[in-house]
Amino acid sequence: MSKTYRINEFAKRIGKAPSTIRRWEREGKLVAKRHPSGHRYFDEADVRLLTGGVPERRAVVVCCPFSCRLYGLRKYKHEIKADFPDCAATQPKALCE
Repeated sequence: MSKTYRINEFAKRIGKAPSTIRRWEREGKLVAKRHPSGHRYFDEADVRLLTGGVPERRAVVVCCPFSCRLYGLRKYKHEIKADFPDCAATQPKALCE
């Protein structure tokens, strides 16, 4: 189940004021879902709709002060590659030698 947001949380999440969200709803630019009590709520699909979809690729940097030749770190690198097969795993050679 996706996370739901109250209007203040949703506005903060997309970087707008709650009054802007209410105005967009009045103008028909945005359709809020309603609880049986009548309170507005939004979900992750609404966030993606207004923020332009899924973010493009992000770089993840893992830094370790130990030698990259240690067995445990090589194993850790393999686990990262298994968890994120679409991402290229590289290591800064200058820092690891």
